[in-house]
Amino acid sequence: MASAAPEPIRGTVDVAGRLTAADPRLARLQEEAGGGLGAMLAVPQLAAIARLASQLGVSLSRQALAATNDADLDLWVRAEPSSAGVALSIESWVEKPPRRQRFRLIEGAEADHAQPQPDLTTDANLRLLHVSAEAAERLDIAPALVRGEPLARVLELLPAADGDLPLLSAVAARRPFEGQSVRARSGTGELVLGGIPRIGRDGEFAGFDLRLAHPAEEHEGVSEPAEGFDNLLRQPLDVIMGEAARIAEKGEGPLRSDYAGYASDIAAAARHLLDVLQSMGVERSAPSAERIDLAALALEATGLVQAQASEAGVSFDVDGPAALQALGEARSVTQILVNLIGNAVRHSPRGKVVHVTGTAGAYVSIAVADEGPGIAPADQQRIFERFEQAEPRTDGAGLGLAISRRLARQMGGDITLESTPGKGARFTLRLPGA
Repeated sequence: MASAAPEPIRGTVDVAGRLTAADPRLARLQEEAGGGLGAMLAVPQLAAIARLASQLGVSLSRQALAATNDADLDLWVRAEPSSAGVALSIESWVEKPPRRQRFRLIEGAEADHAQPQPDLTTDANLRLLHVSAEAAERLDIAPALVRGEPLARVLELLPAADGDLPLLSAVAARRPFEGQSVRARSGTGELVLGGIPRIGRDGEFAGFDLRLAHPAEEHEGVSEPAEGFDNLLRQPLDVIMGEAARIAEKGEGPLRSDYAGYASDIAAAARHLLDVLQSMGVERSAPSAERIDLAALALEATGLVQAQASEAGVSFDVDGPAALQALGEARSVTQILVNLIGNAVRHSPRGKVVHVTGTAGAYVSIAVADEGPGIAPADQQRIFERFEQAEPRTDGAGLGLAISRRLARQMGGDITLESTPGKGARFTLRLPGA
């Protein structure tokens, strides 16, 4: 593909960050990134270079990575600040074949063989786009004859005992569904339909991927709603974790150590987010018992909350044995500790300290103590119930402590609370010793 540009490609960014002038290639890149002349510079790394040059008031020369619809771009950019803004000069513009698609795009993408293929695929108006060979045989239909037809021409939707139609409710909410009873118009009998939403390139609802099952197969063939939701998020989160880990390992060359540290934090936060989403879904089997180092997990959880603590002006005091061998599941323990430490930070006045203390014994424990307002005796049990909080807040849904206690008890441990109003709160996670 094309290599370095023979002449510099120039553009001008005003003091507000808008691209006010651009050579044709830069203008096209701006358009493909969702902007235009007079709009904010929409290419993230170019915008960051321009902003940094403006803030520092010095000329900068930096590498930048970008992409068009057809290629990945490796750019070398010079930014010259002035009172009117920043003059950009792209002195090297190298196009490379695009990396393989990392997200499963709905429209125009090749089949992702790692994912179970749907029996039926619809557009946003529930018109059939695809019918698998197995579904065609089961429904006794010819795919070519029904393609583009409304789903209701092939399947009759049967209401539940309460009159609900799960598919129509899912269309309205753009969410996964299960348990929609249907009858094939061809007369082949009653079936059960379930599915998950499809998301188009523009991020909008694009229809459903649907699975058919006989009523006896319902629990085997249809995803639970929370599982469908997890699946929608798992792939992008997996990519975030993989890409951040690759950056942290400096897989593509030298990198400032603080940037590598940021990447490690991003990967850890993405792993934690995925675990939280899974725990908010349907009740799952008990976490597996494995040998874990509770002290090491406490340090990891403290690191995940460090940015929140720094912003709140709260510091940590971590104390106890260097290693605490316990039985539990590492990701569940990390989730619990992030919740407990995060709560302590939120309720600590600026300038105070959150104490994270480990203790060995028949039961190994991590205690998280804050210097906040404490919790009234009447609230000390209630806050462990779903959707309950010690005090009305706009952030959070009151699920964290309920989920945390459930996870702890599934691992053979528990979470206890000691608190005196006005003297802070102390939450203790206990797990069986290994």
